[in-house]
Amino acid sequence: MSSLQIEYIFNKRARKDNASKVSVGVMSKEEMENVREFHKSFSEYRVTPLHELDNLAGEFKVEKIWVKDEAYRFGLNAFKVLGGSLAIGKYLGQRLGKQIEELTFEKLRSKEVKEQLGDITFVTATDGNHGRGIAWAARQLRQKSVVFMPKGSSEIRLENIKREGAQAYITDYNYDDAVRYADQYAKQHGDVVVQDTAWEGYEDIPLWIMQGYGTLIDEAIEQIEALGQDKPTHVFLQVGVGSFAGAVQGYLASKYGGKRPVTVIVEPSTAACIYKSAKANDGKPHAVEGDLTTIMSGLACGVPNTISWEILRDYSDMYVACPDYVAARGVRILASPLKEDPQIVSGESGAVGLGLLSLLMEKEALKEMKGLLKINEESKVLLISTEGDTDPADYRRIVWDGAFPSR
Repeated sequence: MSSLQIEYIFNKRARKDNASKVSVGVMSKEEMENVREFHKSFSEYRVTPLHELDNLAGEFKVEKIWVKDEAYRFGLNAFKVLGGSLAIGKYLGQRLGKQIEELTFEKLRSKEVKEQLGDITFVTATDGNHGRGIAWAARQLRQKSVVFMPKGSSEIRLENIKREGAQAYITDYNYDDAVRYADQYAKQHGDVVVQDTAWEGYEDIPLWIMQGYGTLIDEAIEQIEALGQDKPTHVFLQVGVGSFAGAVQGYLASKYGGKRPVTVIVEPSTAACIYKSAKANDGKPHAVEGDLTTIMSGLACGVPNTISWEILRDYSDMYVACPDYVAARGVRILASPLKEDPQIVSGESGAVGLGLLSLLMEKEALKEMKGLLKINEESKVLLISTEGDTDPADYRRIVWDGAFPSR
């Protein structure tokens, strides 16, 4: 741990060829083409912006900084709907005896499909963004949803989920116990649990969700190439259960192999299950218990997704556990652009990667980390802001009032 209360583990094995590494074929080019085509069949589909922060790059003495802005995804202010919509689409396709490449969103929401399948209720647990995406997709496809949220969840996020047509409740459980409760509820009521994490015996739907997230990184790489730029040298990925990070890491490893970008996995110190699993050094996922309290509510998860953990274990270069002030710093930097750089409204979970990058470039205490990652004036860094101000009150506390000041 540095004087900045940032802990890290450098994965020396990530760059070694090893036949025992888990396959990343689930994020292959062929799979992503099918996923992209399905998402393109939504009338709401638009490629989300890729911002170039050239003045900030100059300030940090790197060549490029790109930020993929998922606040514009389907009008839902977060990326999660990509995974939930694909998973529900694949589940309905399975019930119809069809592959996802045979289906469009319009076909799935048709009167004929509804009459054939009848009423289906999709159940999930969420801090907010995933549940809102499930509620939106279920309503669009003429089905129902029930959403459970962990204790301390934002009332604003709860109301946003209800507005999408779901039955939604804030429970007395932490996130991981809320997931268990949602699973039990679905079994008792004959419903379908659509959870963005995997466990033994529950792997198909979480895998489909991860594949759905692949759309955003495929878009980002396509956008970078359209700018005439080479691939990123570094990618910072925030982690809750690891589904998003595992999807992006799997995509990069599948597309680029040993020439993939250096990847940095970033978590809240109070919910650092991937960091804890890497530190154990036994190849197994390890859980973090307790209330998991952090302003990064989208990352407040204590039990790793078993599928994504294996990908992150085998291919990621560094695992970092950060206190809340790192995320708050990232929020403020994006909200206060330098010169002509665009302003980006990013929530705490979306901004922690930039907060960490800023400290790496400025603080002597993190010089060793920076050296291990080989970040220099030729570095091209991709960051993904996975959410906008999904809790506007907390966003204003950070930006207006300076909550969680930098150390």
